[in-house]
Amino acid sequence: MPTTQRAAVAPQDDSAPLDLDNPARFINREHSWMAFNMRVLEEARNPRHPLLERVRFLSISASNWDEFYMVRVAGVKGQVDAAVKSLSQDGRTPAQQLAEILERGAELMCAQQRTWQDLREELEAAGIAVVDVESLGDDDIAWLERRFLDHVFPVLTPLAIDPANPFPFIPNLGFCLVLELRRSNGNLTHALIPVPTQVERFVRLPGDTIRFVPLEDLIGCFLHHLFPNREVIRGGCFRVTRDSALEFDERAEDLVRTFESALKRRRRGCAIRLSVNAEMDSDVMKIIVDELGVDRDDVFLWEGLLGLVDIKQLIVDDRPDLLFKPFDARFPERVRDFGGDIFAAIRAKDFIVHHPYESFDVVAQFVGQAARDPAVVAIKQTLYRTSNNSPIVAALCEAAEAGKQVTAMVELKVRFDEEANIRWSRDLETAGVQVVYGFVDMKIHAKINLVVRREGGGGAVVRPLRHRQLPPGDGEDLHRPILLHL
Repeated sequence: MPTTQRAAVAPQDDSAPLDLDNPARFINREHSWMAFNMRVLEEARNPRHPLLERVRFLSISASNWDEFYMVRVAGVKGQVDAAVKSLSQDGRTPAQQLAEILERGAELMCAQQRTWQDLREELEAAGIAVVDVESLGDDDIAWLERRFLDHVFPVLTPLAIDPANPFPFIPNLGFCLVLELRRSNGNLTHALIPVPTQVERFVRLPGDTIRFVPLEDLIGCFLHHLFPNREVIRGGCFRVTRDSALEFDERAEDLVRTFESALKRRRRGCAIRLSVNAEMDSDVMKIIVDELGVDRDDVFLWEGLLGLVDIKQLIVDDRPDLLFKPFDARFPERVRDFGGDIFAAIRAKDFIVHHPYESFDVVAQFVGQAARDPAVVAIKQTLYRTSNNSPIVAALCEAAEAGKQVTAMVELKVRFDEEANIRWSRDLETAGVQVVYGFVDMKIHAKINLVVRREGGGGAVVRPLRHRQLPPGDGEDLHRPILLHL
């Protein structure tokens, strides 16, 4: 019988004081985040998930990694450039953190590319193919050419790269093709083709089967329309990630204007990562690296697909068998029992709406009913993130235009949605809403709505939220606050 040996464990001295500053007690924030995103990537490799949902997980992993680089890595690089030597709580200098991020980040990105190659093979076996242009027949090529001329060619702007033309600004997450061309006189030139984000990354071919062509391959197939008098010698593509950390003066008096200025600076943040396909010539790549001012450690060569976040466009609705079964959230039966009158349902008894199991539509209906109810005198609402056509914002504007007292607390510190919230705040102010903003040194993340409604007295019993009974009124109107946590 084998014997089990146990390591001796030193007895713990409970009387010893706990060292709260010991670096061993802390997990590095950047390492923790990368471990989290690796966990997301593992979901893309989970065979128990439907295939297209695994594609979605890989796209989310790529999106998360982009944001991590734009904000967290940019912040660490800024500390390194500023020669900051102070240690993090886990005992690492900024330089040590950056070196570990680059090492572990390269492993993560390699894992993403391997996952994509595996998923691409599984997609093809399931009837969803990302095809090469060279494998297509004449009919498909003719259809692609018409598609290119009608939808892609008009929005492309080829740019020359030479001493007479300054290198153009490539925006954050900008995707570009770079080419080496030969003129009719034999001279070599270089050209840049920024790929617009308004055009879908994957073009679906017609037919009974589901086939996609990457946009960069489509453009590369019809370069003769862009350069009729040039011969394409070689080419490649690259993708730029820029510093998008938002910095603003906490002493500023006008918070909105300060954020607008910070957003303009963020658009032109320095390049902190350059992803290049392995086919690019080294001389051409040197031009791109020098012009963008990217550190050599931040240049990544890939044989796979650049911008994996775009593979979410491969998730098609006509293959529901490869997706999670849709979940239909239930509408609160209490509201149905009162014919859709949410105030009557609340007056009868307090109730909780549990998202996502119950539909969020009841919240939009609650605010909409409050906006149209003549007995409602005031609405107060916090706004953090909203949809493009938010019914909540529309209801608040409607209520203000109807003469109600409406106050909206708009949080500006909403990463990558700051511009949208500034736009919402101005629309609300135009409608007559009293707009206030959060504190500079903290973020208001709570979603709360407060409706004040005038209800008649005369013996009526009003139930506020905690089931506390109010004494019968003596005929005067009661202002009843209804607090709804969203």
